[in-house]
Amino acid sequence: MKLRLPNTYVLLFSLLALIALATWIVPGGRFETAMVGGKSVVVAGSYHVVDARPQGLTALLTAPIKGFVEAALIIGFVLIVGGAFAVLQKTEAIDAMIKAVAKAHSRSALVRAMVIPVFVTLFALGGATFGMAEEAIPFVLIFIPLALALRLDTLTGVAIPFVGSQVGFATAFLNPFNVGVAQGIAGVPLFSGLGYRALCWAVATGLTIAFLQWWAARIRRDPTLSPTYELDQERRKTLDLSGFENFAGMSRRHRAVLWLFAATLVGMIVGVVKFGWYIEEIAALFLVMAVAVGVVARFSADEFMTAFLHGAKDLIGTALVIALAKGTVILMRDGQIIDTMLHALAPLVASNSPVFAAQKMFAIQSVINFFIHSGTGQAALTMPLMAPLSDLVGITRQTAVLAFQFGELTTPIIPTSGITVGVLALSGVRFTTWVRWMLPLQGFYLLMALALLAPPALMAWQ
Repeated sequence: MKLRLPNTYVLLFSLLALIALATWIVPGGRFETAMVGGKSVVVAGSYHVVDARPQGLTALLTAPIKGFVEAALIIGFVLIVGGAFAVLQKTEAIDAMIKAVAKAHSRSALVRAMVIPVFVTLFALGGATFGMAEEAIPFVLIFIPLALALRLDTLTGVAIPFVGSQVGFATAFLNPFNVGVAQGIAGVPLFSGLGYRALCWAVATGLTIAFLQWWAARIRRDPTLSPTYELDQERRKTLDLSGFENFAGMSRRHRAVLWLFAATLVGMIVGVVKFGWYIEEIAALFLVMAVAVGVVARFSADEFMTAFLHGAKDLIGTALVIALAKGTVILMRDGQIIDTMLHALAPLVASNSPVFAAQKMFAIQSVINFFIHSGTGQAALTMPLMAPLSDLVGITRQTAVLAFQFGELTTPIIPTSGITVGVLALSGVRFTTWVRWMLPLQGFYLLMALALLAPPALMAWQ
């Protein structure tokens, strides 16, 4: 009999139960905090034991609803963007674009070779510059049908925007949300070390592209090798993949809608980079895009609202998994065990070799990333400890910041990340299926991070 693993909802609730149990075993602890540069940061050496706060059955059962409350911004973002994309999809402009790309793909070897490299590079640049993370979620709705049209699979359609943006975030060189905050707390000049970080980004992006190109070639030879083969076949039944050769091209209305979409993306980048926009403003921008698209497409008010509500309704399951993922963090925080775990991990960095010290710091940050996967939040919690600790173990604070960044390479496979579980719920891919597929690439990321941390540690990188 084939073993059937639990789905994402069961896995997340099981994790909630385990964390609740841990609060009865792990002692409570807390670091003092102080305001530095307008941000609340942990005061190094201030850890002290506090009364334990075991989380019982009531806390466990209320964690999901608390997760809804605390993750309200990202949940609202997902629902609004989902509705906006449903309006966009109703115009069939995306379908026309897919047909145009697929037609070019069938005729041009260059297009076949460049689809994955170009799009992965663009998403990785987004992660490396303006901190693209949650913003990649809606692109899954575009790249899954595009991948299927190009004789690829759902996994490839998910990986291009999601893994591309996440690897860019983890190896960022101009990201204010992780590099900027971490360097500011560590007392390192803002965005210094740009050259080596850009090299790390290029290596990580190239590695991702190479893996996806290899996978794409394999799937084109034998589609049944894909873990999502049955799902892909079902989706192809509802996706019009015929007539590419006879496709006459996009209409003016299709082009106008796509230009509006492109302008929305440009506006998002400018808003994030120049004006500090976050989820609220980006969601509002997509709402404006939906209205503008509806006007261009000449939808009636009823047609517009029906499409919008249908798109939002389809993402209710995504909202639930995001709330459950947030609930795991709430239980750890209310149980006061996050700081205790951090306090226990920090001394493990010490080593006689600066290379090993840097690599162990990366390993610890990877563990912490399981519990705290916000780049800014993790920097605020760990860098006040890791920065002075790096002075003691013989590595520079610049290297400590890089180790902190690399810790986020595990984000695509951690079940406590609202982005990860949200993307998978949106795509219909089981978490266990995704993790098994990602493990080889995660292994490459691990070896890459260990290797790229060696030169800065040896050369006392400043």
